[in-house]
This record gives sequence, structure tokens and C-alpha cells, in this order.
Amino acid sequence: MRQIGIDERDIFMDKQSGKDFNRQNYQLVKMMLREGDILYVQSLDRFGRNKEAILNEWKDITKNIQAHIIITDMPLLNTTKYKDNLGNLITDLVLQILSWLAEEERTKIKTRQREGIDLAKKQGKHLGRPKAEITPAFINAYDIWKTGAITAVEAMEKANVPKTTFYRLVQQYETRLKK
Repeated sequence: MRQIGIDERDIFMDKQSGKDFNRQNYQLVKMMLREGDILYVQSLDRFGRNKEAILNEWKDITKNIQAHIIITDMPLLNTTKYKDNLGNLITDLVLQILSWLAEEERTKIKTRQREGIDLAKKQGKHLGRPKAEITPAFINAYDIWKTGAITAVEAMEKANVPKTTFYRLVQQYETRLKK
């Protein structure tokens, strides 16, 4: 955006995915938009990935707010240039097709992700965070803690585990000791 002469103070970036419009900086920009302003968007799929939502946002900005939108990587999606009926028709067609493609891509990504997760589960691969184990450091901290020489917080630090993990491991360890 800097390459096309937009001031640093006028550039807003979202760290979130473009899957929906509940993004803090997008909402801020939209509130700041006034009639005649130009909203530059790097790519339509950064704008959103749901066809209906993209079309609704586009309409809201161009018709209700009466601001312009320029999609920088797609010159046909520039509401400042194509204002006649033919231009509007072409822009609408391109917008319909590209927003549909963005939604299809999102659907494919979710499908492939689901297939990958299912395959990993079928192969017995562990998904998610590894389970905390009862380590020698934990046993040492537990023994000292049980004698009353240190507090539970000190034992947690010594075992290098968070509070909830510490108490879960205590429960597991004490169950194992009873057997």
C-alpha cells in the first residue's frame, strides 16, 4: 500500500484471517469511511471468504456509505474507474465470480484440513498438545512439598508446571502410589 502512496497512518492491517468481517481493524476502518473515501484492499480474499458476506460488505460500502473500493491486485474491481452501466456490470460479474472462488477455496481448505485430521487420527497420531508427564523433577518437588518444606507454588516452580497441571499430576501420582 505504501508503494501506491498511502500514508502510514492510513494503513490498517488485520492479523486475523479474512474468513469473516469480525476483525477489529476492519471494523475501525469501516466506521471511519465517509462518502467519497477510497478503501484500498490488497486482495479480494483478504476482504472476505464468504460470497454473500463479501457482496453485502461491498454493497454497504459503495451504496450506503458511498465510498469507493479498489482491489489492488484486480484492476477490474475499482469503483472509481468504472461508473457507467457497462463498467458496473463488469465489476459486478467479476466480483460475483471472485467472491465465489474465494468461498470455494475456503471450503476446499476446510475439507482438506478435516481429511488430514481424520487420517492422522486413523493412523493413531497424537493431535494437540502433548500430555504432561510425571517426571523425576515433579516427584522431587512433590516429595518436598508433601513434607511441608515448600509451598505448592514453590513446588510448581520447581517442577516447572502450571497450577492446574501440578494438581492433576498430584492426583495421578497419588493414585499410582495407592496401587
